Amino acid sequence: MALDFTAIDFETANGFRGSPCSVGLSKVRNGVVVEEASWLMMPPERHDRFDHHNVRIHGITPASVAGSPRFGELFPEIGAFIGSDILAAHNAAFDLGVIRSALEVSGLPGPAYDYVCTVVLSRRCYSLVSNSLPFAAREAGVPLVNHHDAAEDARACAGILVDIAARNGANSIGELYLSLGLTMPHQPAFDPGRDVLSKATLTALAALDTPTTVRAYMSGWPEEGANPAPNLDAEPGHPLFGQTVVFTGEMSMRRPEAKELSAGLGATPESRVTGRTTVLVVGDGFDAGDLRSGRLTGKARRVLELHEKGQQIEVVSEGEFLQMVAGVSVG
Repeated sequence: MALDFTAIDFETANGFRGSPCSVGLSKVRNGVVVEEASWLMMPPERHDRFDHHNVRIHGITPASVAGSPRFGELFPEIGAFIGSDILAAHNAAFDLGVIRSALEVSGLPGPAYDYVCTVVLSRRCYSLVSNSLPFAAREAGVPLVNHHDAAEDARACAGILVDIAARNGANSIGELYLSLGLTMPHQPAFDPGRDVLSKATLTALAALDTPTTVRAYMSGWPEEGANPAPNLDAEPGHPLFGQTVVFTGEMSMRRPEAKELSAGLGATPESRVTGRTTVLVVGDGFDAGDLRSGRLTGKARRVLELHEKGQQIEVVSEGEFLQMVAGVSVG
């Protein structure tokens, strides 16, 4: 068998993962990128609002996609490019969720995919203080100049997977997963006219019929809240499953809500950094690049100290965390 797969990356217009506005794809054959494709697109109808937070990250505006086909019209081309390949993505639960939710709200069925998450593999095979795409790409020796350009991100994801396979002496994705003792995640085929809609889609549809409430700004020390027990029945392939998570800094959601979301995905939330901590989520507009600038909270500095001592621990921005939990509801 050969190291064959397609790497994929989506950018979305708003917090609902079924609002894709851009996609990049890199097809790999025998460990080499042989073909690439990328498209701008209009998100599905009723889900095509562009939020400031998303635009600030990727720079795509309503004007950027004006006149472009909607996701549902474009998916036959995307699906044809992927074919029967295994899909690879950095935080694959999000990108596979984009496909499912965007097709669901477009009233279209979706094919089954085996997929690989390079965040999960990066944690297994690298020792990084952040497994964000720029850090993992740098470790893999892959240039990433314009992060959040979907085509560049897909190419970087492909390079990370090729590097990890090489480090493990694997000649195929199957060999790699066997060598690591992992089971490859699978998204089954679905038909929104027949199957139960995903939780992310149901949450987004319910929000369309619910008046938006604006939370008052809460100044002062963030409320920690309780530390709920992890959901042991959550998807084992999710990047948060089995992690011990601590939150620091001001976030766009209340900390108790963030803890509930992470626990629902199989993580164990705690209130302070200890020898058990594996993930620190940093608010206050933190970006992975801040690890080099020194603009860090006390908890983040503690993580750097522990990482230097050999503890397997990483720093995640609030944006990365929100992507991981996109579409998940509390309770």
